[in-house]
Amino acid sequence: MRQVPIRTDYITLGQFLKLAGVVDTGGMAKALLAEVPIRINGALDNRRGRKLYPQDRVEIEGFGTYQVTRQ
Repeated sequence: MRQVPIRTDYITLGQFLKLAGVVDTGGMAKALLAEVPIRINGALDNRRGRKLYPQDRVEIEGFGTYQVTRQ
């Protein structure tokens, strides 16, 4: 599991995908969310604005598992 540190209280899923290096742009994030199943703490969720907090676990099919951490 890869850890992705954030400096703020939360990060949106779209921003997280860019920070984790899964996508390069917001447009790519939108396309990825439309096509690839993503689980947040075990539940399917594809909302780009979904807030992620430290300790949240993000599973992206074909890319791996990530955990949000506090920097």
